[in-house]
Amino acid sequence: MSEIAVQIEHVSKKFRLYHERNQSLKSAIMRGRRSVHEDFWALKDANFEVPVGSTFGLIGSNGSGKSTLLKCLAKIYYPEKGSIRYNGRIAALLEVGSGFHPELSGRENVFLNGSILGMSKKEITRKFDEIVDFSGVEQFIDQPVKNYSSGMYVRLGFAIAINVDPDILVVDEVLAVGDAEFQEKCAQKFVDFKEAGKTVVLVSHAMESVRQMCDHAAWLSHGEVVAVGEADPTITAYLDSLHSGPKA
Repeated sequence: MSEIAVQIEHVSKKFRLYHERNQSLKSAIMRGRRSVHEDFWALKDANFEVPVGSTFGLIGSNGSGKSTLLKCLAKIYYPEKGSIRYNGRIAALLEVGSGFHPELSGRENVFLNGSILGMSKKEITRKFDEIVDFSGVEQFIDQPVKNYSSGMYVRLGFAIAINVDPDILVVDEVLAVGDAEFQEKCAQKFVDFKEAGKTVVLVSHAMESVRQMCDHAAWLSHGEVVAVGEADPTITAYLDSLHSGPKA
């Protein structure tokens, strides 16, 4: 594991799809039968390794299982089968403002979110100015975050996550939000992470961004891993499939 940041072994994740609107226990008892549902496997026997120090992209069409896998990596979901092993401290930025309390100010949410991600109060205090400076929300830091735009939300959330100083950072579509200047700052931060020997795993639909930022990638389709390897040929194979159709 010394050269592997994350090892995904035979990971499968399912969800239940119900075919009836009313799924209450009372209605099920009144009918004298169990609710009708089927299992949907969002991930099927996923296997691959993420090298230490790599920027690793998860690519594929909508519904391919990318975000489900990312949430398994972030320990939000737990797989029915298989295992995920980590080499180091992990932090995740998956949804805009995840972990924020809308009624609290940006300042209060920095301390709240930082503590959720495992930082001590002393550590957050020491890094507070750096977090706020990176986010670019200095003017609004004492305003309730419910008044923030989605861009302000994600900038502050990202600034907190990267200052946790994780060995592995898991990111979902962060570059889709924010202006060009912020996107450039994010990209540079990923470069800094790589130079420091840290690992980034990200999901993005922006293939050119993935091509520019990532050195490795995994292509998923219908919950299965189609290909894993160097980013450029993996992305090319995925894009070619969109025109030919069979794996899209």
